[in-house]
Amino acid sequence: MHSTLQALADAPAQLLPARSLMAFTLASHIILVPLGVALPLITLILHGYGLRREDRTALLLARRWSAVMAVQFAIGVITGTVLSFEFGLLWPGLMGRWGDVFGIGFGVEAWAFFLEAVLIAIYLYGWRRLPARTHFLLALPLPATALLGAFGILAANSWMNTPRGFRLDSFGNPVDVEIWKAVFTPMFGPQYWHFVVAMLVTAGYVVAGVYAAGWLRGRRDRYHRLGFAVPFTVAAVLTPVQFVLGDSIARKVFHEQPVKFAAMEMVWKTDTHVPEYLFGRLHPDGDISGGIRIPQLDSVLAGFSPDTRVTGLTSVPEDARPTATQATIAHWAFDIMVGIGSLLLVIALWYALVWLRRRRLPASAWFYRCAAVAGVASVVAVESGWITTEVGRQPWIVYENMRVAEAVTSTRSPTLWIMFGLVVVVYVFVFGSFLVVLLKMRTRWRVADEEDRRSGGARSRRETPESGLPYGPRPAVPSGAPPGTGDAASPPMDDRP
Repeated sequence: MHSTLQALADAPAQLLPARSLMAFTLASHIILVPLGVALPLITLILHGYGLRREDRTALLLARRWSAVMAVQFAIGVITGTVLSFEFGLLWPGLMGRWGDVFGIGFGVEAWAFFLEAVLIAIYLYGWRRLPARTHFLLALPLPATALLGAFGILAANSWMNTPRGFRLDSFGNPVDVEIWKAVFTPMFGPQYWHFVVAMLVTAGYVVAGVYAAGWLRGRRDRYHRLGFAVPFTVAAVLTPVQFVLGDSIARKVFHEQPVKFAAMEMVWKTDTHVPEYLFGRLHPDGDISGGIRIPQLDSVLAGFSPDTRVTGLTSVPEDARPTATQATIAHWAFDIMVGIGSLLLVIALWYALVWLRRRRLPASAWFYRCAAVAGVASVVAVESGWITTEVGRQPWIVYENMRVAEAVTSTRSPTLWIMFGLVVVVYVFVFGSFLVVLLKMRTRWRVADEEDRRSGGARSRRETPESGLPYGPRPAVPSGAPPGTGDAASPPMDDRP
């Protein structure tokens, strides 16, 4: 029998729906993560620029991005809470046995989430209510709390990849837990920084892609140029850094998780002078069909020499390694991630060359077409990275200590499938609502901008939260006028509340 079918036949009936549900919710949540982790920093970069230059356009963009940040955070609360419950409901074996060892990561993430919620509320409230510098200084901890949340989650995930900080007693239960070692495992550093930079790169390209699409539709004013330039510059500067970090984490996997590396590269037998395959398919007998074969390259990439010995999948028993299908999935996800990263590097270099030579943004329509697509492509790369990480670790939920099948819930399979269907319906509604809110915000902002242009750049008579200057006193409201209307022409910067 095919090894994949055999594995499915031997697995508990509830394993497939449990994994499907977890995969769906995680894949959905991770779409929001780049904006949650990186948008606060990008927004504050623009905010600081606006304060330094007394730039009304930069401050207006920062204010609008902060509104997007808040909406995204609200949606992230929903999807993140679902994931938290799923860890306990779907994988009681994992949390019951190992929670005392790696659970501190979730505790750190919860505290970071609480602090981030408070700081976002202060940041939103502070526009036009706090002095400009005070408002900016109060927002400075916001990116740190976002990174702290990522710290907690990555600490837990890296521990699952390279578990440390405990010993097993005679019953196989973890004792003598050392929290410091459990948090700072061998995979934590490379995995954390690779993830954080990926979030910054992705958020930068996603935000810039919105304004690149506007440029292609003829919106080429300073508002769109600045909205494109700041996030795209952040992403372009960090793209080559991400390439170096990606190479570092792949080499760390080679040393710490050799069987996962074998799955990522579809290496069947331990050997030297191992070729690199671009895509292709691994069969249960070890044959590889399709793809592009590059002789000796895998050994060179792993150890800088064709004589580097690469561990193969057959170095461990069949029940302790990914199946041929899982290895193929991990390999394709890895190749897609690297391929997209390579294309993003080309776009970043294109941008850098034009800027260094001419000190202006590129003028080519093809550049902006590529930039508009880069945001979606970078999200696909992030999804592919998580697929590589999770599928490549199979069949282990705690690497070489607990299999996924040992951790799964005993809840009946039909119940889990019903739960899966309900979650899909709820998520379609939630993400649909998210999209509708963003589109309505965009429409309001365009109306406000159009009114501002018609008034010759002065503040619109119809004062809305999206129009006017981010700082300065509120306009005087004439007697009998409805709330939110008035006339005033305040200066661009004012430290008064």
